[in-house]
Amino acid sequence: MDYTETRRHELRKRRLMMVDGNLTLNSQTTDAGASARIYQGGYWGFASANDTTPASVERMKAQAGRNAAAMARFGSKDTRALPGGTYRGEHVFRGRPAIGQQECVERMAAINAWCRQRYPDLVSARILLQDEHHSKWVATSTGSEVLNSIQRAACGVTFTAIGDGGTPVELYEPISAKGSLADLQLSVEALAPWLDQLHGHLQAKRHAVSARGGQHTIVLAPELAGILAHEAMGHPCEADIVLGGAVTGDLVGQRIASELITMVDVAHTFNGEEAMIPVYADDEGTPARDAVLIKDGVLTDFMNSRETSQRLGLTPTGSARAYAPTDEPLVRMRNTVILPGTRKLADMISEVEDGYLLMKTANGQADSTTEFMFGIPLAYEIKGGKVGRAIRDTTLSGSAIKVLQSADAVSDDMSWTCAGYCGKKQPMVVSMGGPALRVRAHLGGE
Repeated sequence: MDYTETRRHELRKRRLMMVDGNLTLNSQTTDAGASARIYQGGYWGFASANDTTPASVERMKAQAGRNAAAMARFGSKDTRALPGGTYRGEHVFRGRPAIGQQECVERMAAINAWCRQRYPDLVSARILLQDEHHSKWVATSTGSEVLNSIQRAACGVTFTAIGDGGTPVELYEPISAKGSLADLQLSVEALAPWLDQLHGHLQAKRHAVSARGGQHTIVLAPELAGILAHEAMGHPCEADIVLGGAVTGDLVGQRIASELITMVDVAHTFNGEEAMIPVYADDEGTPARDAVLIKDGVLTDFMNSRETSQRLGLTPTGSARAYAPTDEPLVRMRNTVILPGTRKLADMISEVEDGYLLMKTANGQADSTTEFMFGIPLAYEIKGGKVGRAIRDTTLSGSAIKVLQSADAVSDDMSWTCAGYCGKKQPMVVSMGGPALRVRAHLGGE
């Protein structure tokens, strides 16, 4: 056996939803299991079970070995040893004492009652609470022994009102934090400014006008910079996608963005603080390091696993992660960010004579060519350097490379979120962040 890896994995999740004061979802789940992977003769074998006892782990190792041997019937492959190194350590986030389901329901009811009283124009208010906790014990034949704990919590609120045309208009806003729901400030007093801001944007959206379709000067709020970094540029910089033919494979060392753009997939520490999704060693037991994907506009590195680093001749980044106990590790992002610049957002807007300020993103898609399309549920006109009317739901599209090449201003502020999931054969908890960017991009019209 060239390489052996075992993982015991426990995943605890809970989700609660309240719609107009009615509790419509209240779930708690626990998923636990053990898995083993064998790399032998250039082939992988994998096996998993919901039994985490030592005897079960040994059975999974034996089954994984048989699976690798079965795959070897397809012919000989590269049999060089896998790189990756060794890591030993335990990393567990110690947050506030957990709160129970009943307390969560009570907090949701208090938020709902306050919103109904303060915002009488609402026709509906939805509140979603969720948190999840991953504990992963990984051991490898290279000597790694790791306990990684990933915890994140999120609260999302959706307001619905009636627009000028008589049709419903809605707006969703999440907040997120490392830890459990106890680590989120869920009191009415703490959330009031955030809820007032959400309601203010909804009021503007009730009277929205259509965007003019076509190429425009766009100021992307930090939330959109994060999703652009993750979806449109992050995925094409994952080494397995590079090996699958992503356009980035032939661009290392070339300028693919403005010199103002530096983009990093952070392993565990950013500006001296632990990241929202800290990965000290990945699910292959590889010590994790930051992957500087773009440096001053030049493509410099990819995120990789043991195998992809071997095939590409790169230094491993510790980016192999599995979501559930029955999942195999894949090359995944951790905390993907465009680094802040030196400009003030207000100045970036004031210099735009005719353009748009994009505030939020909804669903979206991107491919290995860096072409992307994102839904935009909240945006405003910029006229004569001032923010004007809200615009109706639209889309932002283009090539991430061309958009980042057009960047002429990067703000000095930062925004992080870990409220959503990344989808790539399996979901994954990730975080993303960035400053505001001023670029040229295409907006959809009526």
